[in-house]
Amino acid sequence: MKTLFPTTQKFILHWGEMGTRWGVNRTVAQIHALLFLSPRPLPAEEIAATLGIARSNVSNSLHELQNWGIVRVVHVLRDRRDHFESMKDVFAMFRVITHERKKREIDPTLQVLQRCIAEAGKPKSADRYTRERLTDLLQFFELAETAYLQLEKLPTAALLKLAKMGDKTLRLLGMKKR
Repeated sequence: MKTLFPTTQKFILHWGEMGTRWGVNRTVAQIHALLFLSPRPLPAEEIAATLGIARSNVSNSLHELQNWGIVRVVHVLRDRRDHFESMKDVFAMFRVITHERKKREIDPTLQVLQRCIAEAGKPKSADRYTRERLTDLLQFFELAETAYLQLEKLPTAALLKLAKMGDKTLRLLGMKKR
């Protein structure tokens, strides 16, 4: 069992709480936090002992983190166990998370909206108000998807530069700060 510094403990607990707000299981988020802060890959048994959680829960949580693409299995010389490590590049990690959330949340919503609008165009399937509301929502999601796809193509350095420009971007677009 690894002894954690108070700051590490505080962050792991907080990341677990934030995970629940983001729709992620608390244990999954805590394991991710531990691996993110760990300077070396950890075996599942050590993760379980350090966080005081069941080994089976660790296995399921690690599987979920691997499915998200932010944790991977690594092998350590003279140790037959699988060890796990988190992505360390914060920007790359959040790009992966954003991509996965889009795939799991936005893409299905777009598909349902498109099907609903197609169905709402048929006689007696929806009133005009409902069609308008669904069309507005679909237009918003399509615009958001277009913006996301454009931002996704930008290298991290360009995204950082754009973000740091702040109000200058508004001025370049001829807009005033509110």
